[in-house]
Amino acid sequence: MSTVHYTTPERAIQQALQELRAKLSGSLVGPQDPHYEEARQVWNGMVDLRPRAVVRARAIADIDATLEAARRTGLAMAVRGGGHNIAGHGTVDGGLVLDLGPLKRVEVDAGSKLVTVEPGVTLADVDRATAVHNLAVPLGVISGTGVAGLTLGGGVGWLTRSNGLTLDNLESAEVITAAGEHLHASGQENPELFWGLRGGGGNFGVVSSFTFRARHLPPAPLGGNLFYRPGHWRNALLAFARWSRDLPDEMNPIVSFLVFPEEFGMGSDPWMIIGFAWVAEDHQAGLSLADQLRAAAPPDEQEVGPASWLDWQSAMDSVFPKGSRGYWKNVSFSRLDEETVDVLLGFASELAWEGTGIDIHQMGGAFGRVPEDATAFPNRSARYWLNVYGFWRDPAEDERLTAFARKAYGLMQPFAEHGEYVNFLGAEVGIKEADAARAAYGAAKYQRLVGLKDRYDPHNVFRLNHNIPPTRTSPG
Repeated sequence: MSTVHYTTPERAIQQALQELRAKLSGSLVGPQDPHYEEARQVWNGMVDLRPRAVVRARAIADIDATLEAARRTGLAMAVRGGGHNIAGHGTVDGGLVLDLGPLKRVEVDAGSKLVTVEPGVTLADVDRATAVHNLAVPLGVISGTGVAGLTLGGGVGWLTRSNGLTLDNLESAEVITAAGEHLHASGQENPELFWGLRGGGGNFGVVSSFTFRARHLPPAPLGGNLFYRPGHWRNALLAFARWSRDLPDEMNPIVSFLVFPEEFGMGSDPWMIIGFAWVAEDHQAGLSLADQLRAAAPPDEQEVGPASWLDWQSAMDSVFPKGSRGYWKNVSFSRLDEETVDVLLGFASELAWEGTGIDIHQMGGAFGRVPEDATAFPNRSARYWLNVYGFWRDPAEDERLTAFARKAYGLMQPFAEHGEYVNFLGAEVGIKEADAARAAYGAAKYQRLVGLKDRYDPHNVFRLNHNIPPTRTSPG
């Protein structure tokens, strides 16, 4: 009679990880490895977790192997693209991290204007590949941001009014589900999954490839920054409100408040900046529009002229170095009248330190013409989207600067519209993720997303995100 040996769970985990290591084209990095400290880090330095192992994927097959290991071991699994997620969802304590960062191929078909990218690419990778063809994929504003997470949540940037969100320019995606299925998602094939991928985050699988429709870009688009000292903020912001009511789509403005880092040479006082990207061929039309604003609110400093798209897209990178500590809050709203301006400037005027910024993104244009139910993005009707963002370095500032973001968020609630943008949403302590997701998406879209979760990830394997739990959550 043979003896049956029962393997302990820990031994089973070790065996599964050893088998995973042998299958990988990439590498499996554990705590004993010299590169572990680097491999476990994400952008937000407030997130200090120690995963059991980090898979540095170098082939699509590595995704399949990692998903299989996660199913066998029951280890929680985080999926990381660029690692720039403010909530720190690209890592997990004691679990598996699937790091897609090495998967960086970008293919540009200049004739069709289609751009296909792997899930580890950053904005800089895409911009470098497309700029040589005078093309651009509408992306974000910091070049180190990962394209995968940006797209799955939304993608707000310098082309939002002219071309919509990043997800609005997604043509198709290749998805690997928790069960190991390889699916093509587009408007024609698996259209409901395609709907959920555009705004629903990483809840439904690992996207192994994205194909975008790029837009033509002038060789040197017109860019501008109008700088205002605090004494001129009120007049400038009210002038901006009037100026921005009927802008053509080609004008893409963002209003910011911050104290610049020392290397910018802007002193230690806070500034309000009205930045804009004009992406039409006719620079004179853009300059004429800018002149209208400058006449109504003469800036204290300014820089306006043709700009290299690569330089423009990376101009603020040094403000957000990896390891910065951050907590963000966001609000959509449509009023920018005297009452709202008073509230905005009330908390903006408190900014006397480097490490926190406030952005007001002008929406509308192409973004606003996308039907509300066409994607999972929560709100198409808002005229503005406010983001209060932290980028400090001293842990002693965590409580104070987190409280400031919450205070600003609270003060804006009387003007807030429905929905929150998940890419601008930090981790919230004491709030159930299902409640946070329901509030972000609204009841109708949330229920539709739950239906997709039930179909594609019923055991909630992909739960390290702004999670949409399936109807019956089982251990992942």
